[in-house]
Amino acid sequence: MELTTLLYGIGLAAVAVNAASGVLEAGRKPFDLFGMVVVALAAALGGGSLRDVLLDRPVFWIADPAYLVTAIVTGLATFALVRLVRLPPRLFLLPDAVGLALFTVIGTQAATSLGAHWLVASLMGVITGVFGGILRDLLCNEVPLVFSGQLYATASWAGALALVGLVAAGVPMGWAALAGGVAVLAIRLCAIAFDWGLPVFSVRK
Repeated sequence: MELTTLLYGIGLAAVAVNAASGVLEAGRKPFDLFGMVVVALAAALGGGSLRDVLLDRPVFWIADPAYLVTAIVTGLATFALVRLVRLPPRLFLLPDAVGLALFTVIGTQAATSLGAHWLVASLMGVITGVFGGILRDLLCNEVPLVFSGQLYATASWAGALALVGLVAAGVPMGWAALAGGVAVLAIRLCAIAFDWGLPVFSVRK
């Protein structure tokens, strides 16, 4: 499989799982179908849109509407599912973790392919990975997961740095992307399972 095809598939998968995570979280609120779709689109397209604006390149879902269609179809399918099946309240954390890993890889690779500095490329991966989730949580009137204490953006940045480091060491992009994505997913899932987090600021009294 060509690298371009692989990355395109990863991008579509990232959009799909983030759209699903948006609907699963919004399903805990009294949103109607339109509200669900808005949250799904924000979660699925927000991070990549901000990345493309910052990199001064065509916004990905405008350049290729297949991403937009994927987000809408996945959002509607997930909406139908949550109306038929009672799901655990925090189930959205699993697709959210997968989406974080996939979008981190896509964002880092996009910046790397434009010749961005390694630090910029890694931060573009983080932005792509977390910004859609921030929009989703704000629309659902929740504290964004990225600010909640559990490792989230840190997991994304670790995977992005692993990706750019491996590429700099001569590892093919496909394998570097796989390693970076696995690192993000592993750290994030461990953070959920074992409540790993960064120190939380508190004022001494």
